[in-house]
Amino acid sequence: MKKSNYLLRMVMLAMFVAMGVVISPILRVEGMCPMAHLINITCAVFMGPGYALLCALLIGIIRMVVMGIPPLALTGAVFGATLSGVFYKLSKGKIFAAVLGEIIGTGLIGSIVSYPVMTYLWGKEGLTWFFYVPSFIMGTLIGGSIAFLLLLRLQAAGVLTKIQNSLKDIEPTDDNQEKMA
Repeated sequence: MKKSNYLLRMVMLAMFVAMGVVISPILRVEGMCPMAHLINITCAVFMGPGYALLCALLIGIIRMVVMGIPPLALTGAVFGATLSGVFYKLSKGKIFAAVLGEIIGTGLIGSIVSYPVMTYLWGKEGLTWFFYVPSFIMGTLIGGSIAFLLLLRLQAAGVLTKIQNSLKDIEPTDDNQEKMA
C-alpha cells in the first residue's frame, strides 16, 4: 500500500493558488501577467501538469470573479501551465523545458485562443488573431526568467528534489512500513 501525500499536495496547491491571486497584479497590464507565469512554471515543476492546470484554472476563476479580470486570466494561463508540466516531464526534469512549455502554451496558443474569446464572448472590437501575441510572449519571458532563476537556485541547493519527492506518493519499504503501521 502506498503512503499518500494527498493532503500535502492539496495544501501546496492551495498555497500556489493563494500566491497566484496575491502576486498576479504585480507588473500586470491587460494581456501581460508575468507573475502568473512564475506560479505556473513553479507549480508545474513541483507538482506536474495536472496540478499546474488546476492551479491556473483556480487562479483565473478567482481573479475573474474577485478582481473583474477578463477571460484572459484563463486563456493566458491554462495552456502554458499544462504544457510547462508536460515539457518538464518529457524532458526528464529540465527546467528550461518547463519555461519553453509556458512560452509556447501561453505566448502562442493562449494568445491566439484569446482572440475569439475576447472578440465574440467579451465584445472587444478591432482585434486580430495575433493581437495578444507580443504581450503574452513578453509576460511569459519575464515570468519565465524569474521562475527559471528561482528553480535553478532551488536545484543548486538540493531543495527542488526534496520538495518534489515530498509531494509524491511513497512506496513502502520494509523500514518505513513499520513506521506507517
